[in-house]
Amino acid sequence: MFENLSEKFDKAFKIIKGKGKINEINIAESLKEVRKALIDADVSYAIAKEFCATVKEKALGKDVLTAVEPGQLMVKIVKDELTELMGGESQGINLNGKPSVILIAGLQGSGKTTFSAKLANFLKTKKNKKVLLVAGDVYRPAAIDQLKVLAEQIGVEVYTEEGSKEPVKIAQNAVQYAKSKSLDVVIVDTAGRLAVDEQMMEEIYNVKQAVNPNETLFVVDSMTGQDAVNTAKAFNEKIDYDGVVLTKLDGDTRGGAALTIKHVVNKPIKFVGLGEKMADLDVFHPDRMASRILGMGDIVSLVEKAQAEYDEEQARKLTKKIKSNEFDFDDFLGQIAQIKKMGPLKGILSKIPGIGNQLDDADINDRQIDWLQAIILSMTPAERSNPSLINPSRKRRIAAGSGTKVEDVNRLLGQYEQMKKMFKQMNSKSGKRRFGRGMGLPPGFGL
Repeated sequence: MFENLSEKFDKAFKIIKGKGKINEINIAESLKEVRKALIDADVSYAIAKEFCATVKEKALGKDVLTAVEPGQLMVKIVKDELTELMGGESQGINLNGKPSVILIAGLQGSGKTTFSAKLANFLKTKKNKKVLLVAGDVYRPAAIDQLKVLAEQIGVEVYTEEGSKEPVKIAQNAVQYAKSKSLDVVIVDTAGRLAVDEQMMEEIYNVKQAVNPNETLFVVDSMTGQDAVNTAKAFNEKIDYDGVVLTKLDGDTRGGAALTIKHVVNKPIKFVGLGEKMADLDVFHPDRMASRILGMGDIVSLVEKAQAEYDEEQARKLTKKIKSNEFDFDDFLGQIAQIKKMGPLKGILSKIPGIGNQLDDADINDRQIDWLQAIILSMTPAERSNPSLINPSRKRRIAAGSGTKVEDVNRLLGQYEQMKKMFKQMNSKSGKRRFGRGMGLPPGFGL
């Protein structure tokens, strides 16, 4: 995500790192690269110019002239300004209605229907809300079927009036149905077009007037860059939505839409889609995103994700086994499952400070985790609990059963032995002093 932008920002900061202090010459050199980075990211020239002027003014201010480390100061100023450019603070959604009504708008192909299901899943699992999805796209036949399939995955009801061509009545009837069932939230998925047109705008406007939603969210494909910004502006002028949702952000290497939509339409980015799974939806935090862009990671989001998937009882059992040096491949399998719940491996690693910018060309994919799982699952229960039983003939059987090579099995066994040695060291008196109590791991992992 935003790999190109992060790389170019890093280049810009290298110019000023190591300098004794900030002056007009070295800041001009650095900001020249910053401006180029923003324009290459599909940020308009006017916004890039304004951004750099603000950074220059703050960097040359009297209060920072004596800074000991100008490079760090420059990064801090740019981070603060990026945060402001993207909205400053995260914005929640209004759920005060009974039921709350959320209207979803956007172009065809932007990911409206998928986002509607993701949002339903988010509200159900994170906010404990009873949600109704409404199939309001009366023109695309597959839209209703798609919504039904996604809703079944997450265990949410879908309201449909198949054969009806009146989205206003469908939305009104859905709200009445939700009231009769004492549901908390109604999410109305609307029709899109391949391009902005008056008929679509008018239809969404009429639906909005009819159901008076608590929130109107505009969904846009982040990978379309400035086109996304222009579309967001056109929609806002007509329907005056409350917030923006950026989809497919995990595939966006530039970041122009994320950086400038708030500045152009003066509406906050509220959610971002970061994958294909129903759980791959995040609340947008401008400060955390700025940190990730600048290679500083996003440890807060990582911790939140870990805590959401954290199993306290499992952690206690694992701690006990580690202490008694009984950690086996069944435990390893359990930890792999926990990691997979947190999302794509590359996405997890990108949130760790100092690692994000090093992943651009790294061959990291979830298949590597799948291979580990396959190898372990190809072992017998006795082999998983006692890996010393695994001789050369057993290795060949495990490799054949998992679709891997003997070398892969050997590599996993070697990693397991190293892990056991590390746990043994940690449990020793010297190890506790060396590693520190708990090593900063989540509750339940303290040793």
